[in-house]
Amino acid sequence: MLQRMARPTVLEICAGGGGQAAGLEAAGFEHAAAVEIEPPACATLRHNRPLWHVIEGDVRDLQGRDFSGVDLLAGGVPCPPFSIAGKQLGADDERDLFPTALELVRTAKPRAVLLENVPGFASSRFDDYRNNMLRTLRTMGYEPDWRILNARDFGVAQLRPRFVLVALREPYAAGFSWPTPSTTVVSVGDALRDLMGARGWRGVDRWAEEARGVGPTLVGGSKKHGGPDLGPTRARAQWAALGVNGLGIADLAPGSEAPDDYRPKLTLPMVARLQGFHDDWHFVGRKTAAYRQVGNAFPPPVAHAVGRQIAAALQGIGARVASRRRTFQPTLFPG
Repeated sequence: MLQRMARPTVLEICAGGGGQAAGLEAAGFEHAAAVEIEPPACATLRHNRPLWHVIEGDVRDLQGRDFSGVDLLAGGVPCPPFSIAGKQLGADDERDLFPTALELVRTAKPRAVLLENVPGFASSRFDDYRNNMLRTLRTMGYEPDWRILNARDFGVAQLRPRFVLVALREPYAAGFSWPTPSTTVVSVGDALRDLMGARGWRGVDRWAEEARGVGPTLVGGSKKHGGPDLGPTRARAQWAALGVNGLGIADLAPGSEAPDDYRPKLTLPMVARLQGFHDDWHFVGRKTAAYRQVGNAFPPPVAHAVGRQIAAALQGIGARVASRRRTFQPTLFPG
């Protein structure tokens, strides 16, 4: 049984390098624990938040009753079982952790649930699986709903759609509403101009003007497929149209010696900012491990926007706001 904290509490599973964690913290949640199996990601969480209770291990070994009374159970469960880039084995994939998440909901009995995955989970191929999960949540006393949210609509310079499921117990469910997308779209050039020109590259203004679009989805890749790059051939072509060389991650921004028409690679800090992380969030590990944490993250601004709506519902604010039909404008995560 958890001791009640001053702020609403969250048990986060599959926390990765901290994208959802950072967003939920900004939304007012306090971590009862962050659970992650990869050592570099755990090191990142401990480095950035030394006081957090980081549990390094398999979430399937977690005992939900140890977190009875937590306000929110949240997590980005592994996406390969439902990704169009994989075999889409769904429930037949050993990496499918939705059943584990549901068991934790049953035993911890949080007031709210937040789970995210790839947009492929919303496809007709997984209708039966998804509907069964929703029915299970209803039988446990939750009112679930889901949306496809795109990071581009929340101040992130990236086309990154994600399946997001929110479920709340009554009476809190009546006060929840989905965040309204921002009308401001941030381009890659807008987001990265200062970082790209930090070492005196004379071509930065020309580059920023060329990079006026929003970037394609960043990919973290897997341990089977070598070092960091910006995705498959199609994605690299989209990056090339924005003036970016997608064949790897650079150690430094281009210097003053680089030609004006140079096509730069992105650095890890640039990729992290494109994912919506604050510049002071440090990733631990070698470049490939660090990039994988960034590329696999749930963008903090999206987690922030959804988390604020959940927190408002839990605090009884959401119903009052909904009754006045006020429009929620998500706060952009600054670089």
